[in-house]
Amino acid sequence: MATWSRETLERIADADELRIAPRRGDGTLREPTTIWVVRDGDDLYIRSWRGTAGTWWNTARTHRAGHISAGGAEVDVTFTPVDDPAVNDRVDAAYRVKYGRHSGYVESMVAEPARATTLRLTAQS
Repeated sequence: MATWSRETLERIADADELRIAPRRGDGTLREPTTIWVVRDGDDLYIRSWRGTAGTWWNTARTHRAGHISAGGAEVDVTFTPVDDPAVNDRVDAAYRVKYGRHSGYVESMVAEPARATTLRLTAQS
């Protein structure tokens, strides 16, 4: 498993938005979707605002690979589902801190439908 370089981790974590393009089963990338990204320690996390109905999320969850861009960084990544309640609590807190100014939206991102879609991003080596 690759780890994030400090510079790339900070660039992505500091960006307000991330563009995500999960890989389909044939290896091609979906059209990018703009989403939010948060950091917890040395890890990056994303969620689907639409919960499990999110098309990009279903592709990412199924095929576990894709490409992201944020803060000037371009990275191939793997997606790992997260079901640890303690990690999800920290991710909730990170969403509230980073995006709290968007109160109407952030509450959806920490509600159960979105929380159930938490994915950890890992840089591919």
